[in-house]
Amino acid sequence: MSVMQGDGRLKSQRFRQAREGDWKRLERLMDKAEKGSARRLSDEEILAIPVLYRSTLSALSVARETSLDRALIGYLETLCARAYFFVYGSRSTLMGKLGAFFRRDWPMAVRALWRETFASGLLMLGGAIAAAVLVGQEPDWFYAFVPAEMASGRDPAASTETLRATLAGEDTSAGLSAFATFLFTHNARIAILAFALGFALCIPTGLLVLYNGATLGAFVTLFASRGLGVEVGGWLLIHGVTELFAVILAGAGGLRIGWAIAFPGDRDRLDAAADAGRTAATVIAGVVVMLFVAGLLEGFGRQLIESTPIRYAVAGTSALIWGLYFYGPRRRPAHV
Repeated sequence: MSVMQGDGRLKSQRFRQAREGDWKRLERLMDKAEKGSARRLSDEEILAIPVLYRSTLSALSVARETSLDRALIGYLETLCARAYFFVYGSRSTLMGKLGAFFRRDWPMAVRALWRETFASGLLMLGGAIAAAVLVGQEPDWFYAFVPAEMASGRDPAASTETLRATLAGEDTSAGLSAFATFLFTHNARIAILAFALGFALCIPTGLLVLYNGATLGAFVTLFASRGLGVEVGGWLLIHGVTELFAVILAGAGGLRIGWAIAFPGDRDRLDAAADAGRTAATVIAGVVVMLFVAGLLEGFGRQLIESTPIRYAVAGTSALIWGLYFYGPRRRPAHV
């Protein structure tokens, strides 16, 4: 037995001596990279790491097959694991991930939901038209579509002069800040609900988007009946282009999930929902950004800019920016 053990140790020593130089070099490079000095690796060192990794991985395989000592196998396993994460692991920074999200992931996800976006937009438009017809025939319908806290005195009981005065800007920055915070929270809640309720087979999402459109239609109809249609259009659209598009996209994400659950096709229902959820989740992450921008425009831009033509100009510019960002021509990513 002692002779056999001696032979095993001799084989292990010879095996290590023949390859230990490469292992030590790979270990030094891993130490350098893991201490935050990866950027200081030379081109030669970076190119050497994959070669050394495959050589060490081959040595590990031989060591396992020939039953060399466990200490050597453990050392090689650890070294191979370290090198694997360097060669194949993701080394992107937070800023890199954010850049990829805004540059590629978010626009691609929105494009993938173009059918659901179209359907969500039609639902909002349908709600706005229905409310406009009802409020135009009977002003008391306004209260069914617009909550009192949202109306803030802008209702059929208000005089035309009062309604006109509400379209003017605020004066204090403190008031603007509080107003922006309230509206951002309110609009974010609508968007998140429209997305989350998609799991209930699209119906609650569709109703929420429909109701949101009805609120808009009732509000515009009230002002238009007092000869303030053009003014209220600028007052709403300076932020509404971004805000309403965000709600439409959130609704589209909910519709995608609900449709996948209701009609999974050949796939398992859970797999279909998970696939739809990944795309929709990317969209809703971007929707939060849009709502933040809308909150700033609503709480500050709309209140500080009192000129109706300038309000329409800001609205048109934001529509052009979002349209080009999501649906404009893009260069295809290069494939290696």
